[in-house]
Amino acid sequence: MAMLRAAKRAIGVLGPANAQIASVSRKLHASPGSKKIVGVFYKANEYADMNPNFVGCVEHGLGIQDWLESQGHQYIITDDKEGPDSELEKHISDMHVLITTPFHPAYVTAERIKQAKNLQLLLTAGIGSDHIDLNAAADAGLTVAEVTGSNVVSVAEDELLRVLILMRNFLPGYHQVINGEWNVAAIAYRAYDLEGKTVGTVGAGRIGKLLLQRLKPFGCNLLYHDRIKIDPGLEKEIGAKFEEDLDAMLPKCDVVVINTPLTEKTRGLFNKERIAKMKKGVIIVNNARGAIMDTQAVVDACNSGHIAGYGGDVWNPQPAPKDHPWRYMPNHAMTPHISGTTIDGQLRYAAGVKDMLDRYFKGEDFPAQNYIVKEGKLASQYQ
Repeated sequence: MAMLRAAKRAIGVLGPANAQIASVSRKLHASPGSKKIVGVFYKANEYADMNPNFVGCVEHGLGIQDWLESQGHQYIITDDKEGPDSELEKHISDMHVLITTPFHPAYVTAERIKQAKNLQLLLTAGIGSDHIDLNAAADAGLTVAEVTGSNVVSVAEDELLRVLILMRNFLPGYHQVINGEWNVAAIAYRAYDLEGKTVGTVGAGRIGKLLLQRLKPFGCNLLYHDRIKIDPGLEKEIGAKFEEDLDAMLPKCDVVVINTPLTEKTRGLFNKERIAKMKKGVIIVNNARGAIMDTQAVVDACNSGHIAGYGGDVWNPQPAPKDHPWRYMPNHAMTPHISGTTIDGQLRYAAGVKDMLDRYFKGEDFPAQNYIVKEGKLASQYQ
């Protein structure tokens, strides 16, 4: 709650270089004068004014418009981000800062970076900057930052929700009720307790650790795979066991939760072959990134029953087209990308964006953990 109160008040470690910095590096800190800042967010329409703290939409633009304009800056807010005639494209050539979210991402390609001659700063309102060509940003001397920690509680809670929904076979029961049906057997034959099951998280960073902590009271056998081990004291407190070999961990798991960022190493990580190594009847929850999964391999495994249930809120691409096959596969618990954009999460990432913009204008560094690309170097999780 203290973090949330601080967020409400505020609204109103890098690895080796991945590439040589461009000979004329763009400076992070703002030069004097008005700056053009473009924010790309989802449109809320009739829901925009139903909650005064609903700041993550186009209509409210993180709640920073008056603050920016009072300092003489130009703030363009749009949801129109695709194609040569989009609103975003009109401003690429002269914008200084681009703010976008993982929930309605503006894909920042190498070509767009080349066009953006004045661009200095790319801010993610939330967590996850894989919608940006990070190597191209590093080569161009751009700074990329996100609001680290802003959505970890929101996403971890959502993951636990989806695990329980799938384990208890909740959705078919809900659909029976709204369709006027009553067939207990059609639900009960594949509903289980979570207690005693083995749950493994692929990735045990901020979100993964919170998930493990929240799973402990359920009496699960907890495993985790990551490139870095959890602090021994916390590991003992949670009762989680480190698994160095991912392919050795997966066959042990009744439930697998994906908590790793999307990088070139994790793209397509769960392909047909890796899914085949998992238990028949496994439940998978993925609130990380859709492209970590082989789309068709997930569909095939759900159709065959090898995956008993697949849940998450991330897709490839986003927004997901109407014909995306995950919409129609059996036993899924999919939603639009919502887990990290609760009202509480929005207040946190809006406050974080405002703080970094303020630092940018003043020539101050950001909190170290927020940097994804700085001075031509990528954060370690993206290497």
